[in-house]
Amino acid sequence: MGKSTQPRRADAERNIAAILATAARLLGADPGVSVAEIAKEAGVGRVTLYGHFPSRESLVDAVLRDAVDHAELALSGLDLEGVPPAQAMERLISSSWEILDRHSRLFVAADRALPAERIRERHGKPLARVEQLIARGMDEGAFRTDLPLSWLVSTFFGLLHSAAGEIEAGRLPRAQAADVLTRTLRSVLAA
Repeated sequence: MGKSTQPRRADAERNIAAILATAARLLGADPGVSVAEIAKEAGVGRVTLYGHFPSRESLVDAVLRDAVDHAELALSGLDLEGVPPAQAMERLISSSWEILDRHSRLFVAADRALPAERIRERHGKPLARVEQLIARGMDEGAFRTDLPLSWLVSTFFGLLHSAAGEIEAGRLPRAQAADVLTRTLRSVLAA
């Protein structure tokens, strides 16, 4: 019995990896790509895809989880403690935007497929970093204290994700997004 389940488990893991990689690539090119197209490109049948991801929502959620996990890994190397809060925030905005920009169409797909609260949950670790930095800036007098910390964190999150949507809609040139975000968030957070 152990011998027959081992190859099946390995096949399942390969299928899941192929589905997730393909979905990330295709959703990154076209947020409206169909599940059937993803299955075909991944080299699996729709039945196999739906066996691992019972809905488009669950597939998009898994791809989003992977993208956020990779982003968290990249952001964890930033030195935010060794510099003043305003400078650390500019580093965080710049690095966060670089990551989000690479995945902006995926986040558009997530906005279409997932509830807002689920998207926010998936960003728990990166948002904890934002919260720590804003709290430090508030404590040191660099950031405003007249608004709740949770609101300022939500504003950071919302503005980054809104920028991706604005680029997708053609209302914000991609080349201007990082500067627009930095200037906007600087004014929002200023003491």
